[in-house]
Amino acid sequence: MGKYTGNKAKICRRFGVNLFGNLKFDRILEKRPNPPGVHGASAARKKLSEYGRQLNEKQKLKITYGLREKQFRLTFKKAAQKKGITGDNLLQLLERRLDNVVYRLGFAPTRTAARQLVSHGHVKVNGRKVNIASYTVREGEEITIKDSDRSKALIQRNIELSARRDVPQWLILTKEELKGMIARMPLREEMPSVADELMIVELYSK
Repeated sequence: MGKYTGNKAKICRRFGVNLFGNLKFDRILEKRPNPPGVHGASAARKKLSEYGRQLNEKQKLKITYGLREKQFRLTFKKAAQKKGITGDNLLQLLERRLDNVVYRLGFAPTRTAARQLVSHGHVKVNGRKVNIASYTVREGEEITIKDSDRSKALIQRNIELSARRDVPQWLILTKEELKGMIARMPLREEMPSVADELMIVELYSK
C-alpha cells in the first residue's frame, strides 16, 4: 500500500494541513504553522507554478488516503469514466474504500489504523471477511467486525476514542452491534477534502 513512512509532522507542516487524521497533527500545526527547515519561520511558502500547485494537490490526496501513484491513477481513470463530475466521482471512490469507511465509522482512529484492521482480518462485508483495504463498499453493504472478543474489544475502544469525530450522514453506525452501512452515496459537501480536486482533474486532463 501507499503508507507514508516519513516524518508525518514535517509533511503536514510542508503542506500546511493535517493529512493523517490524528488530532496531534492539528496541535502541531497550531504551534508550528510554518514549513519545516531553518528558514521556515521567516520565509513565505514557496510560490509554485500552476503545474507545481496541481502536483501538490495530488500529493495531498494520495498521502491522505494512502495510495501509491499507480493506484491513484487507476482510481482517477475510474472516476473519469463514470457519469457526473469527475472530481466528485474521485472523492466518492476514495471515500468508499473499505479502509476509509472503517475510519469514518470510528472503528479506527486513523486511516492507517483502519487499513491495518482490514489487512489483519478484523473486518467483514456482508458477513464475509474482506482483507483488501481498497475494496469499494457499495450502497447497502454492511460492515461488521470479526466475531472474537479481541476484535470487538479493540473496535469498542476505538469507537470511544473517536467519539469526538462525527460519523458522516451517508453512513449508518449501530454502536451496540459494532455495525455500519453505506446508506447512500455521499454528496460533495459531505466529503471534506484536504485538496482541491479540480486542480487534480486539470492535471490529469493535460
